[in-house]
Amino acid sequence: MGWHRETLVGFDLETTGTDVETDRIVTAALVRLEPDGTVSEQRTWLLDPGVAIPEQASAIHGISTVHARTHGAPAASAVEDIARAVADVLRSGVPLVVMNAPYDLSLLDRECRRHGVASISERLGDVPSPVIDPLVIDKHVDKYRRGRRALQALCAHYGVTLDEAHDATADAVAAARVVRRMAERHRPVATMSPADLHDLQVRAAAEQAVSLQVYLRRTANPTAVVEPAWPVIPRSR
Repeated sequence: MGWHRETLVGFDLETTGTDVETDRIVTAALVRLEPDGTVSEQRTWLLDPGVAIPEQASAIHGISTVHARTHGAPAASAVEDIARAVADVLRSGVPLVVMNAPYDLSLLDRECRRHGVASISERLGDVPSPVIDPLVIDKHVDKYRRGRRALQALCAHYGVTLDEAHDATADAVAAARVVRRMAERHRPVATMSPADLHDLQVRAAAEQAVSLQVYLRRTANPTAVVEPAWPVIPRSR
């Protein structure tokens, strides 16, 4: 059958910014995509992040500070709920699909620390696994293709509809559908077990980080450092 013909769960966050160490969760979504392509279950969260949401972030995901404060759940309880739900998925063995996993999973990890709740790694006793990251896989199987590789670009390349980009639910569904299309197009990916695919991505992400770091140091910033860890960036001390 192959993992891509089985159930997948997509996960996505929309946040206050792009720094995993300091930014906060605004919305989150977990969606269960069945083998026939239908969404059988979805869970969504709207949080009051406890800080003002920058206008640049609101312009992307559409959630204002006023809306989040009025309608959002307290961050601590919501982060606990999100971490528990994600850990439950991984504990069940169902692959978790996360576009650019080191961003979403690391930011969730830092939110857990901030609010004094157990992280996914602490709940599982290990790093989150199996995780499937469309960005890492696409760079691995088609490394010389030019152009952007953001989720919208991957959807266009693999023929997946994404009508509401930067909506957590829509992005989670699209990411899961994209990895299915990738597996259909690139058979070696489809024939791997989720555990072996996870391990491949650990290695591939590290190689991609080295390549990007070399490029940046040659063309833009001679001291650039690109984090190689995947799917969670280790916490700084």
